Amino acid sequence: MPFSKHLRGLITFAHLYHMYLLTRRLPLFFYLICILCFGTALLQTNSAYAQLQGSGVTTMGNANDSAGKKTNTDTWSEEGADIYYTRYGSEKKLYPDTAIHTFHRRPFSQPWYRDLGNLGSPSRNLVFTPENPAGLSLGYHTFDVYRFKADSLPFYNTTKPYSAFTYQLGSKLEQTAQILHTQNIKPWWNFAFCYRKINSAGYYFAQRNNHDNAWVSSNYQSPNQQYTLNIALAYNKEQHDENGGILSDSFLNNASYSDRKSIPVAFQASDYSTTRSPVTTIQRDFTLLLNHSYTWGIRDTTYNEDSTQYSLKLTPRFRLSHRMELSSQRYQYKDLRPDSLRYDPFFQQTLLPTDSVYTQQDWTYFDNRFIINGLLGKSDNPFLFNAGIGNRIDQFKTSYATGVSTDNIVSNYLTGEIRKDAIKEKQWQINANAKLFITGSAAGNFELNGSIGKDLGKHLGTITIGARQQLNNAPYSYTLYRNAYWTRANDFNKESTTSLFATLDNEQYHLSAGVRNYLISNYLYFNEQQLPAQFGSAFSISQIWLRKLFRVGIVTLDNELMFQQSTNDAPVNIPQLLGRHQLAIETHIFKKKLQISTGIEVRYHTGYNPAGYSPFFNRFYYQSSSAISDQTEASVFFNFKIKRFRAYIMADQLQQPLNSNLLIAPGYTGQNLMIRFGFSWILVN
Repeated sequence: MPFSKHLRGLITFAHLYHMYLLTRRLPLFFYLICILCFGTALLQTNSAYAQLQGSGVTTMGNANDSAGKKTNTDTWSEEGADIYYTRYGSEKKLYPDTAIHTFHRRPFSQPWYRDLGNLGSPSRNLVFTPENPAGLSLGYHTFDVYRFKADSLPFYNTTKPYSAFTYQLGSKLEQTAQILHTQNIKPWWNFAFCYRKINSAGYYFAQRNNHDNAWVSSNYQSPNQQYTLNIALAYNKEQHDENGGILSDSFLNNASYSDRKSIPVAFQASDYSTTRSPVTTIQRDFTLLLNHSYTWGIRDTTYNEDSTQYSLKLTPRFRLSHRMELSSQRYQYKDLRPDSLRYDPFFQQTLLPTDSVYTQQDWTYFDNRFIINGLLGKSDNPFLFNAGIGNRIDQFKTSYATGVSTDNIVSNYLTGEIRKDAIKEKQWQINANAKLFITGSAAGNFELNGSIGKDLGKHLGTITIGARQQLNNAPYSYTLYRNAYWTRANDFNKESTTSLFATLDNEQYHLSAGVRNYLISNYLYFNEQQLPAQFGSAFSISQIWLRKLFRVGIVTLDNELMFQQSTNDAPVNIPQLLGRHQLAIETHIFKKKLQISTGIEVRYHTGYNPAGYSPFFNRFYYQSSSAISDQTEASVFFNFKIKRFRAYIMADQLQQPLNSNLLIAPGYTGQNLMIRFGFSWILVN
């Protein structure tokens, strides 16, 4: 890169640093806008230089002769923006969402998740969903909905640099900001990164959340299409102030406590802080995933009509792959002002004001997998089948202020897969995979997944049926938990989960529906004493869901329903019926320059015993003593879009002034009536 361009970047950085010194008290999103502008400027400079200097031209004769300018990259550098991405293990192209129909909805509560009444707080799915994987695990999942996961990150391919900045602001300093940028360094090599910040003080005392989430992905394919490399890196850090819940729901109807922060909470220490809780939970994880392969097959070269451009096409037949994953997860609980009565249900210990209750659990694993692949069919949609062997090293560690407990485990497993994606209409989709642990503590554990689907055309849609069978160990945190005053050790049998499902998706009629049945034995859960337990009897849970969108002119009615039923007195807390209905006007105005979607949305579920939340162990637990009645939430929204700019403004929790605050779990309630605003700005250069 010329020196002048480096100098320009340094000058830009100096200006931004000067702005930071002058605006340190401005809201979070101002800093992120500066970072976005600076990063995009540098990357676009590098992109322009790469496209000019590294166009990949293959000459065949004199450079001034048009016949000698044969290249397979001219189309890539001159055409309009073409942006898509794929997921790990799939060839199906996906495209960035630019719709405004549901743009106002909270991204971390879709479709049926429920937090504890503050953005970023521990969240659970109101629709029953198993959490434990077939292999070994740490077992903390209350922040999963906020995390980026390395094995599900997008791998982009774009003809022009693509950036997206998203910001959302709500009452009581509820903020979410996200920056995404991706571009192709070469036609066959893409790089993408994303950073997200979540910060929310909440309506109640000491329930602050502060999360940092980021990912980086890169996908490379050699010009001869034989070597491919995918790299994914994900980092997540969730910080949560535990207030233990409000002391009584009766405070919600007392006019003296209209300021919800004045309601007494379980964990409150005036000698510690007037805004923060002395009890905090922190979770952090980091994962690096690398997958690369070399393919052998039939190669062909195709020229255009005047032979000035050519394209390479490789029909794969055999492939060797290597997958490496390195991951580290941490859970930390800290109470700097412990109360002896607070911990009496778990251990009896006289605690002084200078004492603390502390525990930290770490899980680090290194996984290597070697796979032999066979491929049949066309290059753009092959029928893939593979088999491989993997080796895994797991280390679990518990630190408890006065000591450390460590457990090292080495495992080996077998894996196999059959896959064919439905890329075009009326194609079959087949996906079956298996994983079996043959050595180590997880020996005998397995996971079997299989599904088959068919695109039946526009009128009938796509039908998919499938099954899943899994056998897994109890997570490490179920079997051992320790602090300086107490040790909890358990030994559980393996948990078995079987599920059958069928789905229907029809885009033409805006219809989707499905049915699923779970059969579970030796179910692992936390009981009413907030301790790990196992339900030995087998039980089943049946689920049926339906979504239908009606359009009459500019009026839309979007309906979603979920019904679920458990049997045999299973220790699960789930509502039987959930629903969401959105009535909106969607049209273009101002000579079709402005697209709008405005209306009302209603969400509800039937009465049930909600799961309790244990701040001591950062888990939801089964409870049967506290019930809530049928509950309804309502909001009004106005979404609009101008070219690549989308925004919304809405009033949420409209029912709150009439029905007090939404009850979520024992001691935890929803927000007041609140105003929320957000936008997404996409830049394509």
